[in-house]
Amino acid sequence: MRIFGLLGLVLALVIVGLLAKKQLATTAAPALSVVPGAASPAPGEAPANARAQVQQVQTQVNQALDAAAQARKMPDDN
Repeated sequence: MRIFGLLGLVLALVIVGLLAKKQLATTAAPALSVVPGAASPAPGEAPANARAQVQQVQTQVNQALDAAAQARKMPDDN
C-alpha cells in the first residue's frame, strides 16, 4: 500500500513540474502587456520605451499602496 502512495506522490510531482515548465516557457519571452487595473495612457502620451512604461507602472503601484496604507491608519487605543 505504501508503494501506491509513493507512486501517487511522484505522479503529482511530475504533473506539477510539467505545469511549471510550461508556465515558465510562456513567461520566458514576455510581451508588453497591459497591467489589469492600471489606467492606460491616452494615445498622444504613450511611453516612448519599455523603461518609461515600467517606471509608470511602478509609480502607479506605489501610489495605490500609499493610498491603501493611508486608508488603514487607525487611532491608538492608549
